Amino acid sequence: MREKEEQIRAVELINDGHSHKNLSSGVLCPTTFNRHKTPLCNKSPSCRFHSITTSPPLRRSPPPAFLDSAALKWSLKAFTALLPSYSSSQVQNLITASFFIIVSVYLSQFINTLTSMWYTVVMISPVMVTSIGVNYGQIGDNLPSPEEVVPLVKSIGATKVKLYDANPEILKAFSGTGVEFIVGLGNEYLSKMKDPSKALTWIKQNVTPFLPATNITCITIGNEILALNDSSLTDSLLPAMQGVHSALVTAGLSDQIAVTTAHSLAILQTSFPPSAGEFSPGVIDYLKPILEFHQKTDSPFLINAYPFFAYKGSPKEIPLDFVLFQQNQGVVDPTTGFHYDNMLFAQIDAVYSALAAAGYKTLKVQISETGWPSKGDDDEFGATPENAKRYNGNLIKLMKNEKTKTPLRPNNDLIIYVFALFNENMKPGPTSERNYGLFKPDGTQAYSLGFTLNDVVKGGSGGGNSSSNGGGKTPVLPMTPVAPDNASTGYLAISSAPGKRTGKEAVLSMVVIMLLARHLL
Repeated sequence: MREKEEQIRAVELINDGHSHKNLSSGVLCPTTFNRHKTPLCNKSPSCRFHSITTSPPLRRSPPPAFLDSAALKWSLKAFTALLPSYSSSQVQNLITASFFIIVSVYLSQFINTLTSMWYTVVMISPVMVTSIGVNYGQIGDNLPSPEEVVPLVKSIGATKVKLYDANPEILKAFSGTGVEFIVGLGNEYLSKMKDPSKALTWIKQNVTPFLPATNITCITIGNEILALNDSSLTDSLLPAMQGVHSALVTAGLSDQIAVTTAHSLAILQTSFPPSAGEFSPGVIDYLKPILEFHQKTDSPFLINAYPFFAYKGSPKEIPLDFVLFQQNQGVVDPTTGFHYDNMLFAQIDAVYSALAAAGYKTLKVQISETGWPSKGDDDEFGATPENAKRYNGNLIKLMKNEKTKTPLRPNNDLIIYVFALFNENMKPGPTSERNYGLFKPDGTQAYSLGFTLNDVVKGGSGGGNSSSNGGGKTPVLPMTPVAPDNASTGYLAISSAPGKRTGKEAVLSMVVIMLLARHLL
C-alpha cells in the first residue's frame, strides 16, 4: 500500500513540473529536462514513467559495449522517458536493433557497389583494350583533313598518336578526344633547341595553346639521329633534349610532358640471341649521357623496330611465320632458355639486354615505330597486302588482348606505335616507303586487318570488313561505341540507374535485416 502511494506521489510531482527522485535512489533525470509540461506528461496514468515503475524488465542479453558509456546511459534514460510503453532494456535492444538495421542498409549499398564492380570486371573487361598507338605521317598531297582522321584513328581502337611535328590543325582536331599525343621536333630544329629560351618560345607557340584540351604527353627530338653518322646532329641531340626539358620546367609542364628521341635498331651491334644484345661501340659514348638523361627525367627510351627489314635481307633464312606473328616453332635463347615465337619481341628483349649491359636496366622502352608495307619494289621481298595484313593485324590483336609482354619483361606491357596511318605519296625512297599505311588517303582500308572495324569504314584492295560506297571522301565515323544487340552480354550491360538495387540485392538486404532483428528483438 505504501509503495502504491509513492508511485502516485511521483506522478503528481511530475505533473507539477518539479524535480523528482527515483523511487529507489539517485537522480532519475535532471531538473532541466522537465521544465516544460507536454501533452504526454499531463496524461495520467499514462505518464512516461508509468511503465518503468509498474512493468518488470524483460530478461535480455546485456547491451553491446559501445552502449555502456555514461553519456549513452544518460541518453538512454532520457530517451526512455519519451517512450511510455517500453522498459529501459527494451529501449536498449531497440536502439541496438536500429543500429544494426542502419548498418545492414549500408551493407546492402556496399553489396550493390561490389555487384557493379563485378559487372564492370566481367562484362567490360573483355572489350576494353590495351592502348594502341599509331604514327600519323603527313608527307602527302592527298591526305584527308584532320577532322576526318579522328574517326579513322578511333576505328582501329588507337588511343595514342605520334606526330613528326606539332601540326596545330591536328592538335586542334583531336581536342577533347582524350587521345595521347607525342609531338615531334624535326632534325632541323636541334641546333635551335639547345637554347632553352628558344625552346620555351617553341613550346609556348606549339604546345601550350592546345593544353589541356589536347593530351600532349611527350616531345621527341629528332629521329634516328645516332644512325645517321652526322656529327653535327649527334653533338646537338642531347643539348637539344636538355634545352626542351628545361623549357618545360620553366613552363611548369615537365611533370606532364616527357622529352625523348627515337632510335633505329641499327644502334645495336648484336641483337641475337636477345640475351646478347649490346649497343654498337660507335654510338655508346653518345648514347650513355642520353640514357642518363632518361633515368633522371623518367622519360621513355624509344626504338624503331622493323622485322620486315630483317626478312627482306634474308628471306631464305628467316621463317616468314616467325616475323608475322603466325604459328611457328619459334627460337630459344640458349643463355636464358626463353622461347620466342616472334621476331619483334626478340628484338625488343635485345634492346633490354643492351640497356642492362650499359647499366640502365630499369629504363622504360617503347616501340615508336613498327609496321609492314603492302607494296614494294621487286627486291623488297615480302612487301604484299597479305603479309601487311598478317603483321599489323596480328600485332594489333596482341595489343587488344594485352599480350605485349616479352619473355625478358613479363610484367611490362609494351607501348607500341604502328607505322603508319596512311600511305604517303610524297615520301622519297623505295616503293615500300609510300605503302606502309593502314589506310589509303581516301579513307578506305589499304588491306583488311583481319578484325572488324567500325562498319562505316570502307574496305581496301586487300579485302575489307564492309563494302565500299565508291566515294572518294573519308567517311565520318561515330565517335562512341554502339551498344550490342544483346545488352546483357555487352559492355553497356550495367544499369544506368546506380541508385536502384537489383532483385537479388534487395532480397539479400532484407534477409540480413530480418536475421538481425530476430536475433536482437
